[in-house]
Amino acid sequence: MDTAREQRILKFSIGVTVAVSAVGFIGGLLVGSQAILFDGIYSLVDVALTLVSLSVLRLVAREHSPRFQYGYWHLEPMVEALGGVILSLACVYALANAVIGLTTGGHEVKFGPALWWAALLSASNLGMAAFVAQRARRLQSALLWLDVRGWLLGGLMSLAVVLAFVLALVLHGGQWHHWVPYLDSIVLALISLAVLPVPARSAWKAMREVLQVAPDDLDERVQQVMQEFVAEHGYAGFTSHVAKMGRMRFIEIHILTSPSTPLGTVGEVDAMRDEIAVRLDARSSTFWLTIDFTADPAWT
Repeated sequence: MDTAREQRILKFSIGVTVAVSAVGFIGGLLVGSQAILFDGIYSLVDVALTLVSLSVLRLVAREHSPRFQYGYWHLEPMVEALGGVILSLACVYALANAVIGLTTGGHEVKFGPALWWAALLSASNLGMAAFVAQRARRLQSALLWLDVRGWLLGGLMSLAVVLAFVLALVLHGGQWHHWVPYLDSIVLALISLAVLPVPARSAWKAMREVLQVAPDDLDERVQQVMQEFVAEHGYAGFTSHVAKMGRMRFIEIHILTSPSTPLGTVGEVDAMRDEIAVRLDARSSTFWLTIDFTADPAWT
């Protein structure tokens, strides 16, 4: 499988992420904003996850080895699960810091410079999200979509910071001025709560693949196609097993016949396998399809 284009996009994304995270980290320290600092840390975590994704793509391109004879497809959901868990923990940590800030009287932030810093981060993140999403859609890459989520979340976080700092400038010097020191912690708490479900949901979905939970849509399609096939050809029945790991879908079908049923030549049996594959739309390289015929129920 050719993953060269995905690797090039991820390498470019890594370079931009390092630059954006440095801007966020340094900017957060200079203007005293925990929200901007969290954006920078979040981006640094995303760099580490993107590097892991790049390594996985190189392995997936090899397809298999003497040790991993079924290929490296299982590593894709493992990386997604790991990334989701790490980003979820980062959100929980940020939420804890926000609560501490709110309970200790807040802190002063240089909202003027912070506003421009956050606006720069937001524009960079959202621009990269759109760029990578276009490539992910074209290449149908789960790992690129993981990178898109990172950029999009970073952009939305920075945009929320921009809106909060605009509000801080509006409130400054007015009757609500006493709320200004709390705004940075408030926006950090809101961002953490809003972002947390996204990596948590991604981790849960990926863990289902790691545990080889049968995807309902694929299982229903196999059941429907095989029920029709068995009825048309007069076979005794069938059993099937399906799983999805990363971009690869595994389908195993055992067709039960009677001992006296003539199957024909090997070519005719292969033609029936081709018929099933076509009905399942499973002829592409993203399917691992196994079909056998047996008269012994113990083999089904």
